[in-house]
Amino acid sequence: MASQASLLLQKQLKGKPLESLSLPKSIFEGGFFNAIMTFPQNYPNSPPTVRFTSDMWHPNVYSDGRVCISILHPPGDDPSGYELASERWTPVHTVESIMLSIISMLSGPNDESPANVEAAKEWRDKRDEFKKKVSRCVRKSQEMF
Repeated sequence: MASQASLLLQKQLKGKPLESLSLPKSIFEGGFFNAIMTFPQNYPNSPPTVRFTSDMWHPNVYSDGRVCISILHPPGDDPSGYELASERWTPVHTVESIMLSIISMLSGPNDESPANVEAAKEWRDKRDEFKKKVSRCVRKSQEMF
């Protein structure tokens, strides 16, 4: 028997095939980045996790590929006091809203609360070096595609 979470996911994705996402006019344009979205048993009450399996150089992506954006953080108050509860996960988010948030994150990194401190420093202080590393990730993703 299908769980409530899997039934909800089927409903959200029906008629909305997500074949690819594009980041036109960004430094990630032309890249084919694979990611795994993992849903907990109690979805939508708890957020999924998203992890890039392709190489990714970005201030908001941990070295193991995990994506760090507010809407993927558990609901409630932020223990560090950085995020408002309203910025964190709520059950109204869908796969589509998560993907749009990831596209937004890739286009405009948040270097104030980085998952990858080194990438954040490059983004702020050595933008040309940052762009070179991202270009390498884009090329590698194209070769793997």
